Amino acid sequence: MRKYTYIFFLLLFPLMIVAQERKVQNKPYIDYRRLHYGFFIGVHMQDLEFTNNGFTTADGEQWYADVASYSPGFSVGVLADLRINSHVSLRLIPTMHFGDKNVIFRETGSGQIERQQVKSTYISVPFEVKLAAERFNNYRPYVIAGVSPMLDLTVKKQRPLLVKSFDTMLEFGVGCDFYLPFFKLNPEIKFAFSLIDILDKNRNDLLDENLRKFTNSLDKVVAKMIVLSFYFE
Repeated sequence: MRKYTYIFFLLLFPLMIVAQERKVQNKPYIDYRRLHYGFFIGVHMQDLEFTNNGFTTADGEQWYADVASYSPGFSVGVLADLRINSHVSLRLIPTMHFGDKNVIFRETGSGQIERQQVKSTYISVPFEVKLAAERFNNYRPYVIAGVSPMLDLTVKKQRPLLVKSFDTMLEFGVGCDFYLPFFKLNPEIKFAFSLIDILDKNRNDLLDENLRKFTNSLDKVVAKMIVLSFYFE
């Protein structure tokens, strides 16, 4: 997940320091609009944080869960930005995230491993506050914070791990507005963390009772995500 952070700052800071003198401004009045729209595309990484409890089965097994590997996912959405004043705006960003997590359960004694791929297609509607600095030439850094209700459309039952379809995440991030001749480009990196436990402990869906030991081995599961986005306004 860290590599996306590095990539973002490698792209961002060289662009911010190339000009120290005042230049002609592109799109000088775009930020004075009361309401404006845009869209974004991006990549993200999904993660799960497990709270293992050391549960021991009748056979003496102890299973511990972790995310074994990460795969980049794809994100796309639209943006509505409402100007409050020269530094503050409110953003609503209907979004879809397509990605997956590779979860393993490891038995401590034998080393036996149970694997599960957890695919997710999230529909989210982040509501964010954007705090922007003063514009200098054709760039303007900013920070954002907000909350995002999320609905996972691809939750599958009859699996060792079952997560709830609804989640709420706390989001914060940084970005920079770059004013180009015909549009505004905003590269942004954002971090999101679950505010609720998404572990579904009600496993009435299971036909194989032997799978219940994986749920019993966990107290809590929370989701995390890092998103690298490019907005076009």
